[in-house]
Amino acid sequence: MKQLSSREIRSMFLDFFEQKSHLVMPSASLIPVNDPTLLWINSGVATLKKYFDGTEVPEKPRLTNAQKSIRTNDIENVGYTARHHTLFEMLGNFSIGDYFKEDAIHFAWEFLTSEEWLALDPELLYVTYYTEDQETKQIWEQVPGFNKEHLVAEEGNFWDIGAGPCGPNTEIFYDRGEAYCDLAEGDPENYPGGENERWLEIWNLVFSQFNHMPDDTYEPLPHKNVDTGMGLERLVSVIQDTPTNFETDLFMPIIKTIETLSNRSYADAGELQVSFKVIADHIRAVTFAISDGALPSNEGRGYIIRRLIRRSVMHGRRLGIDRLFLSELVPVIVEVMGSYYTELEDNHAFVEQVLRQEEERFHERIEEGEIQLQSVIEELQAENETVIPGEKAFILYDTFGFPYELTEEFAKEHHLTVDRAGFDAQMEAQRERARSARSKEDSMSVQSDVLQQIDSEFEFVGYQQLNADATIMAIVQDDQLMDRLNPGHTGWVIFNRSPFYAEMGGQIADQGEVYDGNEIIGQVSDVQKAPNGQYMHRIEVSELPLVKGQSYTLQVDAKYRHATNKNHTATHLLHRGLKKVLGEHANQAGSYVGPDRLRFDFSHFGKVTDDELNQIEAYVNQMVNQSVDVVTDVMPIEEAKAMGAMALFGEKYGDVVRVVNIANDSIELCGGTHVSNTNDIGTVKVISESGIGAGIRRIEALTGQAAIEYYQNQSELLEQIQEELKVQQEDQLLARIHQLQTELKEAESKVESLTRKMMQQESETLFQQVEEVADLTYLTIKLDNQSVDVMRSLGDEWRQRKASDILVIVSDQGDKANLLVLADNKAIEKGIKAGDLVKPLAKLIGGGGGGRPDMAQAGGKNPAGIPTLLDQVGAQIQSLV
Repeated sequence: MKQLSSREIRSMFLDFFEQKSHLVMPSASLIPVNDPTLLWINSGVATLKKYFDGTEVPEKPRLTNAQKSIRTNDIENVGYTARHHTLFEMLGNFSIGDYFKEDAIHFAWEFLTSEEWLALDPELLYVTYYTEDQETKQIWEQVPGFNKEHLVAEEGNFWDIGAGPCGPNTEIFYDRGEAYCDLAEGDPENYPGGENERWLEIWNLVFSQFNHMPDDTYEPLPHKNVDTGMGLERLVSVIQDTPTNFETDLFMPIIKTIETLSNRSYADAGELQVSFKVIADHIRAVTFAISDGALPSNEGRGYIIRRLIRRSVMHGRRLGIDRLFLSELVPVIVEVMGSYYTELEDNHAFVEQVLRQEEERFHERIEEGEIQLQSVIEELQAENETVIPGEKAFILYDTFGFPYELTEEFAKEHHLTVDRAGFDAQMEAQRERARSARSKEDSMSVQSDVLQQIDSEFEFVGYQQLNADATIMAIVQDDQLMDRLNPGHTGWVIFNRSPFYAEMGGQIADQGEVYDGNEIIGQVSDVQKAPNGQYMHRIEVSELPLVKGQSYTLQVDAKYRHATNKNHTATHLLHRGLKKVLGEHANQAGSYVGPDRLRFDFSHFGKVTDDELNQIEAYVNQMVNQSVDVVTDVMPIEEAKAMGAMALFGEKYGDVVRVVNIANDSIELCGGTHVSNTNDIGTVKVISESGIGAGIRRIEALTGQAAIEYYQNQSELLEQIQEELKVQQEDQLLARIHQLQTELKEAESKVESLTRKMMQQESETLFQQVEEVADLTYLTIKLDNQSVDVMRSLGDEWRQRKASDILVIVSDQGDKANLLVLADNKAIEKGIKAGDLVKPLAKLIGGGGGGRPDMAQAGGKNPAGIPTLLDQVGAQIQSLV
């Protein structure tokens, strides 16, 4: 076996398949593009689904990649097992309707065993295959150098995730020897494919050849595909002969740095080796994810990142690292993996900044959690309890990010224990909720032969002109090829050329008409890109039929297109403005470009301030007013990158690209349509900025006439406000509003003061209706439309007068009700705590609440339940004694 680095192995894999006529695909972003079924890119094939389901035909039918991937369903196992990771690299080769089983198997065997490549010992390789797949069995038996005795039938070797393409798979295992699992021990899992450390699965070849029908039958696919996956971490551990993946050159540089930070030895760490592994694994995933534009937050991807960071910090504390340290590991990851994943080098400073901020925030949250835990401990001690309930520990963990281990430490200091079983039950319930909510990876749709077989030549002429004569090459109606599209019907029509822009890159499709001579015979309502790249026009035919082979005139709606052009160019300027003001991390995460408005989604870790928005808008309008030419050019992609052209994640670029250049300041790869000069935009007005998800913000803006109309509407509204407030000059408006706010506050304060005085005067009467139950006195008081502050003021009066042992006040406030419960020392000693009493009472008004033993409050949405609540107070007190 050769001694190879992970970098060499990755390169050799891609080189091997490139020599086998495969197109090397770059690793896509970890953030899925236009795939709501995935939280993260979780495999090499996940980014190629459009080719497998037939919605797009690849440049070559043979593809290969090294794809960074994230899986987070087993985070708790990371560090405790030899091979669980959050981030991993999947090496894969793929055939889209080209070669099948025989070539795939021979390619795999050659790469693994030939002296030119990995040179693994053939006698150490074992193979499993699907029991019923005799074809695969026969192919393996005929592979030169393969030991047929190492072939194992396996019933589970069938890849099937529901309706859609599926098929058998064959897996290749490496025998690591008896040192990892002695045959004499009689382990029932001690075989290739079993749960053991001896036979390590290194490659899985999936043969997609059937379509799983809704009625659970299987039909042959018209185009058979190959999808393979080989985990780089596993392969490197085999070649470098390490006990686990963590001792390979992918992780050890990180672990060595952690040794320096913690002043501990990994080799001598014992059980604490887990902490080294967790940190090394998590920091890789977090670094890659943030580099791709994901940011820490409380939901979705952001929650995963936040959780990984916090787990790393806690494991750092176990190793004695109490300061901020995660950002110091980023340069190591860049050194190990940055040569292939160049985005790490490009974004490392931003990643370090985000990590520092998030670590600081977590340290603050730990302090918040300590305060909450202290409150819990005080309550338990007051009740002579010695066990912190698992539910309380879970709330600290889930709400405050306070780790269970810290809760245990604090409990021990106060001579308490924690209900671990209860905590684990809550954790499992959360995992079950996550499993239920997690979208099952969408099966790839059934291949459509109809669209894929249309391979006619096509030319888009819409950059230069808005009308063109064109010949119909194909008509598709109800997924069938037709020779004509009759009046009153709608179908998809492909011409040999077209001025209509198809929906792509956030820009919506053009609309317009189809002419026969001077007569309009069809309306174009949508344009989409066909699998082989032609533009499909959705046309509703009016008077005369559209006939295949005949020529027509296509006319784009000029007003519609010009308005769209303004918004698209403004989007480029907005993107550049965001990067100038917020930083280079503000990457596009989605967009809408239409004739009515523009919408731009971007990555950012906080709300954009008003001042920042003003700066961004000022930059965009400055570029508009400078009347800068918008230059488009077609050039090799390497030349475009050399001049600083910005590419967007998820977009497919060929060797030759179209570059949109605005004053050498905004330079982007873009296939959309634009104005020829920025002055054509007129003006740009940002109308909103908001958060739409984990670390993703959204800006909406108007241009041209739409922006002018917006200003006019705002002006009219301002005039109406002036009239209502009886203000002559606009510059007097703020002063008038401040005056009214001050007057309102003074009036509210007077009303509050008068109300309190009135309550004090009425308290003689209110406190007279004392009732008794179980040797405790209690009062119930109903108020109309009074605030909680007034209720508390009445409670203060009750305390001074010592009017009873328990006080229950409820206030009807229209569509809601407020409830306040107070208890004196006598009631508390008898077991009546305000926090316990308020809960059952609050349910009667459709709400909930809680509080301290001496005071608790609640709110509800059912004021109609107040009479029942007042009637039940005595019974509820009785039940708690």
